[in-house]
Amino acid sequence: MASTRSELEADSWAFALAIYAKPGVAEACLTLQNEAGVDVMLLLMATFVAVKQRLLLTADEIRELDEACLPWREQIVRTLRAIRSELKTGPRPAPNVATEPFRSQVKALELAAEKLQNKLLAECLPLRLPETETVTLEQLRTVLKRVVAHFVKRRGVQPGANFSSSIDTIVEAAIQDAC
Repeated sequence: MASTRSELEADSWAFALAIYAKPGVAEACLTLQNEAGVDVMLLLMATFVAVKQRLLLTADEIRELDEACLPWREQIVRTLRAIRSELKTGPRPAPNVATEPFRSQVKALELAAEKLQNKLLAECLPLRLPETETVTLEQLRTVLKRVVAHFVKRRGVQPGANFSSSIDTIVEAAIQDAC
């Protein structure tokens, strides 16, 4: 693990920003967020600790991390996201050129709130030794499937929903980043 929680926080945030910017990853994350209720920050943290720290989060650890950040995510992050999204279509005077700077400020606040959630997640990560020398594609895929399954269960999404393509996009980008 990183030598301090603050290093872990900084490294995981930089990783999240880098992975999210890779081709197809933002779309994959948003698909999982919108269709399965996945917390993207938790998903990216699970990816980070697998790829960079070689820790494969268990279903219980994913649940504990979710519980730790649930109030912040629900009350702050999702509220800011809803406001930003609402400004795309209205109410009056939005959307227009005059309201776009305000929407940009809300977007910056949403990103700052996600960074604070990342800090919370870093503080709550289990501390243990790496489990493996390197993480395979299949191991990372398994961890991300656990994250998605946790949120699918919470949201009550149809069991037949298939999110493999989105998971694979994130796995491939993360493994490339690790090399």
